[in-house]
Parts: sequence; structure tokens; C-alpha cells
Amino acid sequence: MKLNERTMLIGETISFVPYCKHHVEKYHLWMQDKDLQFLTASEPLTLSEEYEMQLSWQTDDDKLTFLAIQGNTIPLTIEEEISRMIGDINLLFLFSPEIAEINMMVAEHKFRRSGYGSEMLQLMLCFAAENLSMKKFSAKISNSNQPSMLFFQKHNFQLESVSEVFQETNFELLVSDVSQCSYKKVDYPFYLSMEPTDKQGL
Repeated sequence: MKLNERTMLIGETISFVPYCKHHVEKYHLWMQDKDLQFLTASEPLTLSEEYEMQLSWQTDDDKLTFLAIQGNTIPLTIEEEISRMIGDINLLFLFSPEIAEINMMVAEHKFRRSGYGSEMLQLMLCFAAENLSMKKFSAKISNSNQPSMLFFQKHNFQLESVSEVFQETNFELLVSDVSQCSYKKVDYPFYLSMEPTDKQGL
């Protein structure tokens, strides 16, 4: 989504940056992990397909994504930024611009169960509530993924439905119920590196 292509958000212990082509190789490595594939209900992509997906996230009007990096300072170099990557968080507007399906992951094992996921979720909820004309968030979770269900319930998402056919549970949160949070919005320092290319010859 063009909305955030020039935007960096700085929180308390993490920051958000737009998903750029220079992040793709590390993201691709993350997604080779079988546990992450299960937790995110994802199929592994080739590196070429990952570049195509990154461009889609950058330009499509029905998708909004941020990568989370550790710390609350602006990285001085792209290399520093990549080294600080810990996960991502996405909004999908599949059926209506007023309802966003939210997906997220803390990809780096050492940063799990340390509060980073909670801050990632709250930061995205606040940004979306303040910048998009929408009414609610939806989290669709595999019925076998109990930790994720508990995570969203902990953050005030309410059980909406359970599908035995699709083996998933849907939790929802109204925008009006999003708690306020403080963050700093700055210009993304590496915006020029986001210009579309030929996927580096792939």
C-alpha cells in the first residue's frame, strides 16, 4: 500500500519500516522455517516469487504491511536495518475497506515471548485506526494454533466464529475499542531503495 511506503514508525522497543526489496532475501530465509510456515499458514515461495510478493505488498491498495525492527532509533544503513529485523505485520482488505484481516509473526526465535509481539500488534492497530477509514480488525487463526488464539484474546479480540470446514477461528476487534498508544512517525530513510527493479535479474 502506498500509504506507508515513505513512513517509519518508532515505538518504545521496536520500530516499523515499509517492506522493501532489500529485505526480501532475509524474509525468504525466514519463510523456509517449517514452524513459521505452520504458524502463518503459508506455503514456501521461491526467491523470485518472494520478490513479486514484496512488490504486491508495496503497491496494492488492499494490503498494508510493515516489517518490525528491534530498537527505537533510525538505522544508519540498510545493513543495520536488515540486522535488526525481527518480524512483520500485515493488514489485508479482502472483502471490504472497512474490515482488515490482520496477520503477524515474530520470526526471530530469540525475540519471541518477550513482549515484542504485543507492541507490534498495538502499534499497527493504532496506526491503522488513525490513518484508515475502517471499522474492525479480524484475526483468522487455525483451530490448532492455540497460542495465537490466546494472544489475540489477551489483546481484547473477541471470538466471532469457528469454522470446522476451514478449521479456523475468527476473532474481531472494533476500531472504537483500540487502546491509544504513543509513537513517532518519521520519513523512511531508505525510500529511494524501494523503486521497482527487474527483481535483481531473477
